[in-house]
Amino acid sequence: MTTPTTPPWRSYVAMGDSFTEGLWDVLDSDGVPSPDLSTWATANPHDPDVPTLRLRGWADLLAQHLARRRQEPLSYANLAIRGKLLGPIVEEQLEPAIALRPDLVSFVGGGNDILRASVDIDSISAQLEEAVVRLRAEGIDVLLATGFDMKSHSMLSATRSRVALFNANISSIARRHGAYVLDLWGMRSLRDPECWSEDRIHLLAKGHERVAQAALAGLGLAADDPAWDDAEIDLPQLPVREQLAHNAAWVRHHAYPWATRRFRGTSSEVERLPKFPEYVEVVDGDPPD
Repeated sequence: MTTPTTPPWRSYVAMGDSFTEGLWDVLDSDGVPSPDLSTWATANPHDPDVPTLRLRGWADLLAQHLARRRQEPLSYANLAIRGKLLGPIVEEQLEPAIALRPDLVSFVGGGNDILRASVDIDSISAQLEEAVVRLRAEGIDVLLATGFDMKSHSMLSATRSRVALFNANISSIARRHGAYVLDLWGMRSLRDPECWSEDRIHLLAKGHERVAQAALAGLGLAADDPAWDDAEIDLPQLPVREQLAHNAAWVRHHAYPWATRRFRGTSSEVERLPKFPEYVEVVDGDPPD
């Protein structure tokens, strides 16, 4: 079977939460990767009044890959906002996405819901399916994604069964409605700790690039890097005391602030703007601007 190399899509809209918005992978005002991560949490880098930093994610990279494959500019919008639950993603991003009349929409959400033990997986799956039905009725191709396998994450492994159930529903939704699926659950290359930020939930540049390659594969296209999912690393086992110290630091700097925001009814999504609410032109080799 021959794998196609030229994508048919001329326009692409990304919907979702922080995973699709992209965090910790920072570009400066000239589009150059920046090691300065100090302001991302306190400023909104997508606000036109705060132009100093821009966050890049796998969807931005996918847009670049699609433009290069087509050898012509691609129209690209990214509506994703960190902290969003699946319901608000549907309520706030679905109709704006449809209004742009794209050829392709990626819809990746549900991770923030699944972090909550009280989540109703069937309910959020039904919301997702209704959105997919709406998009497909407009003639739009849809890319969904499974959740990550948190088996090796000692502090989040309790979510694994919920993610697995959601993934099963995603596979069924995709089959029923002819959607594509980005398989994050099965990505062996994401075992590499260099793919992950210190919050253990969001990806760094290396992880975003590997997910972009997986997205190409999920769309039925040949990946640029044949080794994009090679599991080339054996994870070292830290001494128990060191593991406990790392886990304590993670709880103090990441889990506790997240739980505090939940308790206070605040969210990282407050007053955030989409990165690219309208189409930008993505040209071969250039990041979205």
